[in-house]
Amino acid sequence: MAESSARQYLDFEKPIKDLYDQIDQLKATAEKNKVDLSTSIKELEEKILEKKQEINKGLTSWQKVQLSRHPDRPYTLSYIERICTDFVEMHGDRNFKDDKAIVGGFGKIDGQTVMILGQQKGTNTKTRQLRNFGMANPEGYRKALRLMKLAEKFNKPIVTLVDTPGAFPGIEAEERGQGEAIARNIYEMLRLKVPVVCVIIGEGASGGAMGIGVGDKVFMMENTWYTVISPESCSSILWRSWDQKEKAAEELKLTSDHMLKFGLVDGIIPEPLGGAHWDHDLAASMVKEQLVRSIMELKNLDPDKRIDDRIEKFSKMGRWEETSTNQA
Repeated sequence: MAESSARQYLDFEKPIKDLYDQIDQLKATAEKNKVDLSTSIKELEEKILEKKQEINKGLTSWQKVQLSRHPDRPYTLSYIERICTDFVEMHGDRNFKDDKAIVGGFGKIDGQTVMILGQQKGTNTKTRQLRNFGMANPEGYRKALRLMKLAEKFNKPIVTLVDTPGAFPGIEAEERGQGEAIARNIYEMLRLKVPVVCVIIGEGASGGAMGIGVGDKVFMMENTWYTVISPESCSSILWRSWDQKEKAAEELKLTSDHMLKFGLVDGIIPEPLGGAHWDHDLAASMVKEQLVRSIMELKNLDPDKRIDDRIEKFSKMGRWEETSTNQA
């Protein structure tokens, strides 16, 4: 399949698509006329790298949001497949049903057994419906907690991969205790006795992200976002329209560099040039390198020390002021 037709492109990636189209045309011409056009093709490939660098340097907050949602971007199972060996998926919350929006199970990372779990989006219409677009119901968060408690029982580190536009907001989810399920996960994750490393690999929206996002170390990939509300929803509340979503994205300060500056995450994991969707294998290796390093570091700490540090870390987040009023 030709490079340009195999991939999907965002609006600001169109210059890259045009270059790939030219390469496809040259390859077709070379094959048809039996001529050597390798030099011209190589020049275009170099231009593609230059164009990716140019685009990458000038990305706006909204463009990073778009990259986090790129249809070719790797999802949780893509990372698990590349990072882990001997992965065994586990199902169900032992209460209601198996929520396909969250996947998880035991696997090995460089010989270290871990519990790895995260939100999973679909790759086509059928699987997107099956996975509910990565929006978990209460039973999904209860499944996640069951798996994390199982990891704690067997003294295995926990890795969570966050990628969700939010917890499912349907009436049935609220009826089954969506808010309680997320709050319970936050409470329990603060007290887990094993190392917990969280990575935001795509969208990190609101309580849907926090439901599996409390850890000793929290990292964001370069082109991801993490905030209490999506730019579109923020725009619809403040301006009664989605038309201001780009402005909302800037004002929300939701990108990885903002989150690191605010002290809400512990680090940024770089992505392949142009975004993780250009090279799934390289993106996974970058995540794996950070996971291995963090797990080794955390394993050397006393469990009580880890818990105290985790609680202190999240307790310090946010800003507030205390004022006194003079009473007559």
